Amino acid sequence: MRIVDVIAKKRDGGALSREEIDFFVGGVTSGTIPEYQSSALLMAIVINGMNAEETAQLTDAMLRSGGRVDLSDIPGTKVGKHSTGGVGDKVSIVLAPLAAALGVILPKMSGRGLGHTGGTLDKLESIPGFRVNLSVDEFKKVLRTVGTCIIGQTESLAPADRKLYALRDVTGTVEAIPLLASSIMSKKLAEGSDALLLDVKAGDGAFMKTVEGARALGEAMVAIGTRAGLRTEAVITDMDSPLGFEIGNASEIIEAIETLRGRGPACLTSVVTRVGCRVLAMAGVEQDEAAAIARMKDALTSGAALQTFVRMIEAQGGDVRVVDDYSLLPLAPDREVFRASRSGWITAIKAGAIGRASNALGAGRGAIDETIDHGVGITVRVYAGVEVRQGELLIELRHRGGRGLAAAMTLVREAVVIGDAPPAEKPKVIAELR
Repeated sequence: MRIVDVIAKKRDGGALSREEIDFFVGGVTSGTIPEYQSSALLMAIVINGMNAEETAQLTDAMLRSGGRVDLSDIPGTKVGKHSTGGVGDKVSIVLAPLAAALGVILPKMSGRGLGHTGGTLDKLESIPGFRVNLSVDEFKKVLRTVGTCIIGQTESLAPADRKLYALRDVTGTVEAIPLLASSIMSKKLAEGSDALLLDVKAGDGAFMKTVEGARALGEAMVAIGTRAGLRTEAVITDMDSPLGFEIGNASEIIEAIETLRGRGPACLTSVVTRVGCRVLAMAGVEQDEAAAIARMKDALTSGAALQTFVRMIEAQGGDVRVVDDYSLLPLAPDREVFRASRSGWITAIKAGAIGRASNALGAGRGAIDETIDHGVGITVRVYAGVEVRQGELLIELRHRGGRGLAAAMTLVREAVVIGDAPPAEKPKVIAELR
């Protein structure tokens, strides 16, 4: 079998066989298929798609490229959580310790920034000393003692996806349902959870720009999970605007900590608690939604959730002092501001442009081996529906010596839309798929 023939078949719209998919994934894992040919097949998949059978087989092949974590010796129902990626999305960093504080075992294998969206691992690595590259044994030890642990993919878990994930990020092949679904679900099936809650983003800053696209992706992943015997549910959440006010890496850690103190942005807290309701229900901890919300609010205001986060930081080698001293985080020293060009109502803060602006400053990667700057980013000080006056401060950019500042300011100008009337209100949680 030749990879060039597989590429040509998909280029011409053909459906790949299990043998062809296994050949491709095996070649990616072993390194016998060069990146330029892998990229060509990925682009052919983006253009011509994959049917449900191909998507399931691709997921299975990537899962079989490595091992699986066995969490059966850890008591309780283990519930995984995954987001399809957004701008300012730090839900996992808040939800994991919050759920653990309430008795849920929440194992979490996360990724790095992909496209214009931030990565949970990159954000956590803003904390001095924090380790995301734990062994499986270390992962299980933290789960037993803390109740949650957030790590990156180990060398042995879905190695094909790890390689393809990095390649997709820099070849314009992120936004395709078969690639997104198989990437996410191969990791989640390898993670060892008993149940899985998916947060599927929809809107300007998401990979799925429409609710219909997000629903299709959610349904594809729920079907893959169900077929594999994993109880899987999904929620669709809005990503037209950034989630919260902070976009970056270190600054998002600060906002996550503030949310764990019970004083985070309302939009972020609402998504965390809504997603948390389903996680608690799937774990068998609390079925009543009103009671679940009350328990989560109490864990936030009492400090229980924050203390669980402290324990997770300590268990993963991080400096726990950051929780009380934000100056220990590597925040960039330079500031630039963007002010309102006219008076009126904020009708949109386009999340996609804000995410790209943050990346322009250095918060994201343009190449696989590029080093990110954890300290740069953007603070959005207003949100859609707010009335502003000409000259009012809207956005602050944290940069380092002007790197990428001109490009970022251009994107910020594109992101902010001011109109003569307030926009219609939109819910942050749009739908649930069970």
